[in-house]
Amino acid sequence: MRTEKNTRKRSKVVTLLRMLGLVKPLTGVMLLAVLSGTLAYLAVQFIPVLGGYAILEGLGLDIPLPIRTIWILLPVLALARAVLRFIEQRMNHYIAFKLLAIVRDRVFRALRKLCPAKLEGRDKGDLVSLITADVELLEVFYAHTISPICIAFLVEAAMCVYIGYFQVGLGILALAAYLCVGIAVPLIISHISGNTGDKVRRHAAGLSSCVMENIRGLDETAQYGNGEERMAVMRKRTRILLHHQSALSRLTGLNLAIANTFILIFDIAMVAAAGWLYLSGKVGFDGFLLPVLAFLSSFGPVSALAGLGTTLQNTVASGARVLDILEEEPETEEITGQPEIEFGGAQCRNVTFSYGGADVLKNFSLSVHKNRIIGIVGESGCGKSTLLKLLMRFWSVDKGRIGIANAQAKEDGPAEGKALPLVDIEKINTSNLRDMESYMTQDTQMFKDTIANNIRIAKLDATQEEVEAACRKASLHDWIMKLPDGYETNVGELGDTLSGGERQRIGLARAFLHDAPFMLLDEPTSNLDSLNEAVILKALKEEAKDKTVLLVSHRKSTVRVADVEITM
Repeated sequence: MRTEKNTRKRSKVVTLLRMLGLVKPLTGVMLLAVLSGTLAYLAVQFIPVLGGYAILEGLGLDIPLPIRTIWILLPVLALARAVLRFIEQRMNHYIAFKLLAIVRDRVFRALRKLCPAKLEGRDKGDLVSLITADVELLEVFYAHTISPICIAFLVEAAMCVYIGYFQVGLGILALAAYLCVGIAVPLIISHISGNTGDKVRRHAAGLSSCVMENIRGLDETAQYGNGEERMAVMRKRTRILLHHQSALSRLTGLNLAIANTFILIFDIAMVAAAGWLYLSGKVGFDGFLLPVLAFLSSFGPVSALAGLGTTLQNTVASGARVLDILEEEPETEEITGQPEIEFGGAQCRNVTFSYGGADVLKNFSLSVHKNRIIGIVGESGCGKSTLLKLLMRFWSVDKGRIGIANAQAKEDGPAEGKALPLVDIEKINTSNLRDMESYMTQDTQMFKDTIANNIRIAKLDATQEEVEAACRKASLHDWIMKLPDGYETNVGELGDTLSGGERQRIGLARAFLHDAPFMLLDEPTSNLDSLNEAVILKALKEEAKDKTVLLVSHRKSTVRVADVEITM
């Protein structure tokens, strides 16, 4: 049983690991970012420590560095911090935007594999939100999450060693503080937030879909005066989104408050512990001053991690939506490596196909002979359009077989009168099958471009003469020539400057221009008047001299042109 959408359930950890796997090609750049960030943090954290050494020298205590060296190191570390920080940020953002480009490329490749079967009925606004907002949010993960985690681990490990050098107990206390702020707090907040991030992304996508739907339906909204009702729907969706976004923002504030509270508590604990050790004579004044200074200045890396409990909520939710697209299996796989064949007819044998648990076709058989027009009529929902999609291999049949007769075999010398061998379309190269078939859908999709370029989609290298010849067959040329810009006229967004009949004839011109031996036409004249229908049917009759046409229509007048008429 087929469903329109395949949603995977995966844990946040698994999602993060899958997203992390995309960094592999840029491992070297990531290592440079981590190294630069680690040295940058250590540089800034040891500036107050060097100040502590200067204080000790002023008190007459022995220090491991000459005071002159300390004064030289202070500006050097400050400058090094700036340079290293720049390198880290530059590398992180290079990784982020490079990976965003890679992810976008993979998403578009995945969408091409999934369409049209897996994208039929899919919310287009949701897809737009995924391609734009969801992919953009991944930048947070790649630029502000991966290397900060690695940097925090290395920097705080170094600080634990340095503080522990003076007294092991102080080093353990520092380790406990870093683990609490950098790991425990984010995990607690992440647990509290639950699936709030998922809800924010889902409702944001829903609002995008609602806005797109209302923009496209402005004419109908104005005509029937239901603007208030449509606005009420948008307000409701906006309120729901704001509710979840506010909850996430409150969690962000709570996260920051808890992290800062723990930092303050551990600061006090470190001062108290180091002071007690000094007063009890277990460490000298240097063992009190330097660990305290080092500890107080060391929370930068883990403070960055403390906010991940909420900032990653949206990112993980977006990453999961992107991974769902990348991992979804297409209905039909791209086929390559098979011998090329030549169209010699088509045949359906006992084809059964179901969608959503209901049979659309059941034990259906049909023979399509070469250079004939086959007309199919029937009520809506009887499977006429589905049959054409199965012939295009947009879907795979559940039972039975669809094949193309290989005319190439005739040239190889089969016996006269012997039927051509039938090749299952599941074993025909996808590009070979597309070259053999021209498919015109009920709804012609228009692009915001010129009429010529919209038609040239069927054959990108077509000459102007070829485009015009296809338009003449589609009863389109004379109308185009009356336009101020002729073939260079822009059709507007989604072809909104064209009528339904004009869009339909452009779709038919595409089919003629593609010049495939097998034409599959789904309701090619449904939006045309009688005169234009007659002109197009005459053109189809001419095409059938060297082409095969499978014509689907609810109009009896349209299928009269057929050599064979079938009722479904």
